[in-house]
Amino acid sequence: MAKMLSLAQDMDMGSLNKITYPQRLFVWLLGYSLLLVGCFIGFQYLREKEFKVEEMNTRLQLINSYIITELDKGYDIKDIDLSDFHLIDNLRVSIISVNGNVVYDNSTLSLPNDNHLDREEIRMALKLDSGYTIRRHSESTGNYYFYSATKSDQGYVVRTALPYSVSLSALLKADYTFLWTMGVISLAMCILGYIATRRIGIHIIRLNKFAENVETGIKISNTEPFPNDELGSISNHIIRLYAKLQQAYIDRDKEHKAVLHEQLEKERIKKQLTNNINHELKTPVASIKICIETLIAHKNLSEEKRDLFLQRCLSNTERLQHLLTDVSLITRMDDGNNSILKEKINLSEIIGNVVEDRLMIANSKGIIIENDVAGELFMNGNTSLLEAVFNNLVDNAIAYSDGSLIRINLIYENDKKLVLSFSDNGTGVPPEHLSRLFERFYRIDKGRSRSVGGTGLGLSIVKNAILLHGGTISVENLLTGGLSFKITLLKNS
Repeated sequence: MAKMLSLAQDMDMGSLNKITYPQRLFVWLLGYSLLLVGCFIGFQYLREKEFKVEEMNTRLQLINSYIITELDKGYDIKDIDLSDFHLIDNLRVSIISVNGNVVYDNSTLSLPNDNHLDREEIRMALKLDSGYTIRRHSESTGNYYFYSATKSDQGYVVRTALPYSVSLSALLKADYTFLWTMGVISLAMCILGYIATRRIGIHIIRLNKFAENVETGIKISNTEPFPNDELGSISNHIIRLYAKLQQAYIDRDKEHKAVLHEQLEKERIKKQLTNNINHELKTPVASIKICIETLIAHKNLSEEKRDLFLQRCLSNTERLQHLLTDVSLITRMDDGNNSILKEKINLSEIIGNVVEDRLMIANSKGIIIENDVAGELFMNGNTSLLEAVFNNLVDNAIAYSDGSLIRINLIYENDKKLVLSFSDNGTGVPPEHLSRLFERFYRIDKGRSRSVGGTGLGLSIVKNAILLHGGTISVENLLTGGLSFKITLLKNS
């Protein structure tokens, strides 16, 4: 039995679910509207009927009072003229004595013998001086009447009655014009309710479908905007929040991929750096080892050859020292901005010191350095890193440019940044190598680079140091010959 009841409930719920939300909403609204209109019509009908009954009773009470007045004057009941009251035909007039007996009745040939004190209108008249009964069967005549009774000062009761015929029944019925009017109003309310509930229901169904798609993970790329009303505004807010959430997920995934890629790239670069350092260390270490082994094995070498081997050891030791210094600087920059101390510095002074330190070496090779950066160029930066930038650029130009002039210019300056140019008039670089100049351990001519003590990290140090100052660096071949580096640095990085 419980299973059957559960099954029946499931069937009822299934049938209910087949009805769409707009239909259910319309049914509820329709039921509410009909109940409201029905209550109003019922209330109005009772009030109208009560008003008509009171009006009819008032007319009969006037007749009763007139009869009592005439009787008190001594007129016989049969001689009283009631034509002035424009009565409905078949008016019944009765007189009931104090003890409840009918002493006069114009509708019967013989007076009834039963006591009338139990009649409702008589009881009310004796108690309240007047009373009425809307519809009651008369045992004397066999008809139905509307009774109205009035008590006289002497205690007897005058009662008038109208037959409850078709005419009186129609008179007491409600006004059908009002009922039809209310019916039309109800129909209009239903139509307007259907339009309103259908519109609201469609919006809610769309929003529900949207929520289902979101819950099931269906990607929603384009949604038709909702109407410009309160419900539409709420729906559009929800969709915009969903779009922002989706965008946040996309941005998060992109950021996660970028961080992952950056981490993998750092690991790759560190691995590559380790391999390159290992490779770069082998040559000078092997050379030093050979020189020392030769000196130990051949103690009778001439002073000239001994000095040659010692000079080679010193040269390779210096190369190792440069390599370790550069690697230390690269590692320091890879640790990021948090490990780099920045303070207010004068870049013009740093460039001037670098030029002054390299001037003797440049002049010995017939190279002129023109420093056109003058005045004060204050910025927030790290002195040692910026010294490394210009040291490496000058050293590279001296070692590899094959030119006779190095020029440093200030191109542009404002409150936020400054732009510098570093160029030479040498042979330049083959175009296919330009994009890789800033790679670690990248050499255009490996043999020549090693012969002059280069580590292959100089331009990589330059680029990373500039990036840590929020700047950029680019390189190009000049049409007149040589390389030109364009450096942009932020003053408050």
